[in-house]
Amino acid sequence: MQPHQFHIQRIDHTGLVAGMCKELGIANLLDSLVPNQSETRKISFGETVVSMLLNGLGFTARTLHMFPEFHADKPLDKLIRPGIEPEHINESVLGRALDQIFELGVSEVYLSLAVKAVNVLKLPCNALNLDSTSFHVDGRYNSESEVDEEDLNCIKICRGYSRDHRPELNQAILLLMTENQAGIPVFMAASSGNINDNTNFKKVISKHLKCYKEALNNRYLIGDAALYTTDNVRILHQQEQQFITRVPAKIKAARELVDSVASCAMTPVEGAEGYESCEVLSDYADVSQRWVLIRSEQARKSEQKTLLKKLLKKSEKEAEALTSKLAKKPFKCETDALRAFNEWQSKSNYCQAEPVITTKPCYTKAGRPEKDSKPDSVEYYVSGHPWVSVDCREVAEASLGCFVLATNNLDKSQLSSAEVLSTYKSQQSVERGFRFLKSPEFLVSSLFLKKPERIEALLMVMTLCLLVYAAIQHRIRHELKRQSRFFPDMKRKPYQNPTARWVFFCFQGINVLLVDGHEKHVVGLQERQLTIISILGRSYQEIYS
Repeated sequence: MQPHQFHIQRIDHTGLVAGMCKELGIANLLDSLVPNQSETRKISFGETVVSMLLNGLGFTARTLHMFPEFHADKPLDKLIRPGIEPEHINESVLGRALDQIFELGVSEVYLSLAVKAVNVLKLPCNALNLDSTSFHVDGRYNSESEVDEEDLNCIKICRGYSRDHRPELNQAILLLMTENQAGIPVFMAASSGNINDNTNFKKVISKHLKCYKEALNNRYLIGDAALYTTDNVRILHQQEQQFITRVPAKIKAARELVDSVASCAMTPVEGAEGYESCEVLSDYADVSQRWVLIRSEQARKSEQKTLLKKLLKKSEKEAEALTSKLAKKPFKCETDALRAFNEWQSKSNYCQAEPVITTKPCYTKAGRPEKDSKPDSVEYYVSGHPWVSVDCREVAEASLGCFVLATNNLDKSQLSSAEVLSTYKSQQSVERGFRFLKSPEFLVSSLFLKKPERIEALLMVMTLCLLVYAAIQHRIRHELKRQSRFFPDMKRKPYQNPTARWVFFCFQGINVLLVDGHEKHVVGLQERQLTIISILGRSYQEIYS
């Protein structure tokens, strides 16, 4: 009698990823976009993309463009479908899938997937959050050639403002819009590395926002200060799109409002401890708006630590303008000298001084002047001993932790100041998404593909990874609360809001045991893992059975 043959396949948390891909119908939807696929293919276009998602959310410290080795020890019959072997998922297949995504239209393909996810998860999409980030790219690309961006059919890989503080590297920009409840990215677009946020946001709201509003019926668009420009405010008003965004501090009216906070009637924000607010009306960009001045106690304490350094730096610069520059400039009369001093004083926000006038006789004849000789002319110089007043510091301290939010919803009964603040704070969802995409475990902060077209498609796959991750997290939290179940946190206390990353970590050690190549057993399941599998439903239970 021959001994039994045993083989181990690792499933861990990839079963959750595969289950969500099936729940959202990702493979089927993508295959429907490419109906006439070759019958000789061992793996379809949609299944190839799912294999990328399994690798991207595998947290194995490998880059997202993959190798068959990742799938070599995975139960692909459970995760994708029976008949798929690791060697079927090779670089050639992956490259063709990325090319197919680009040909179909990166943003268009993603829109169909995002709308399907929102509908399956039954998310209200009350507000969408818009933001962008950059990823640096290694290698030589179309930026090396003398081709205008308008002549390219894809993004331009080039240098620009780097959020990663790597200005010496080429980069690509990723724009995201997420819904504000689960953080599901509902829009993505790749952009050239040298385009700033103001230009990108204008392009997004001009070309894409209307169709997203029709598809998702969102009420508000949320953005940071880069969204708030004259052109963007007017475009949003013309599209009848309500917005909540931060007003840039460089706008004079906003700066004056913040500086006047000491005289404003600030009231506590309901439901937001440590926040105060005051409202004023504005017609910036000829659009009627409400500006909400917010003061955060936590931000005030944080900014107070750097206030002295900031005052010292700026006051030293103003003092230098008086003692080193103005004091060396000659004037023909005392009136001109005092006029120049008053001009310096009016421009100085921190320093004050009393003018000190000195004179210097001038002689046209060369050599030492004779005793008791009268000068041909007199030059006047002005200086002083600058100081920073106590009042100046008090005014600066009063405006600490203050910022201005703007909305074109003028009805306070529909949108109170507290709701303006809470809705704006959902902007953190898109920022969390960027942190996820740039985490060391995800390992896609740098890209290595050779074609800009494939980089653009890869950015869509990365965003799709974030969508699946956020969807899993939302489903787990929703079902735990709906079914009054709990999942232990890091301190083994019952919890109903675990992160997907923590759940993934807790699913380590689950394997599929193959006996003689055909008998399969899932081993390593514990009570906390069974809790998650049971609340998610039948498709997940089948994967782990």
